[in-house]
Amino acid sequence: MSGNGNRQVISTTNAPQAIGTYSQAIRTAKTVYLSGQIPLVPETMEIISDDISDQIHQVFKNLSAVATAASGSLNDIVKLNVYLTDLSHFPLVNEIMAEYFNEPYPARAAIGVAALPKDASVEMDAILEID
Repeated sequence: MSGNGNRQVISTTNAPQAIGTYSQAIRTAKTVYLSGQIPLVPETMEIISDDISDQIHQVFKNLSAVATAASGSLNDIVKLNVYLTDLSHFPLVNEIMAEYFNEPYPARAAIGVAALPKDASVEMDAILEID
């Protein structure tokens, strides 16, 4: 973690590296803002597969890696945003999400989008609160 004032940059090699003018996450006091994660495999920076289940799992793994780098976990997420190029996949997001989160579940939005970077089918970003 490095900082500028009250902002700390969160970075880990266990998640895909930022491919633009952004940080993997920014922490201010107890709040951590996670940038959007697509289903890139950190070691290859390639989409894991065309299978939507594989993509959803990889996104949760990437979010988890960044949350861990911020001394948190997925269960510290208070707000999760899910972006899908096909909203018919939303029930699958719910099913897979239950494997990664404990109750109480975070507040959440699901948004249908026309396209995502690198032709991904899913992207998620999140806000964590860490004590």
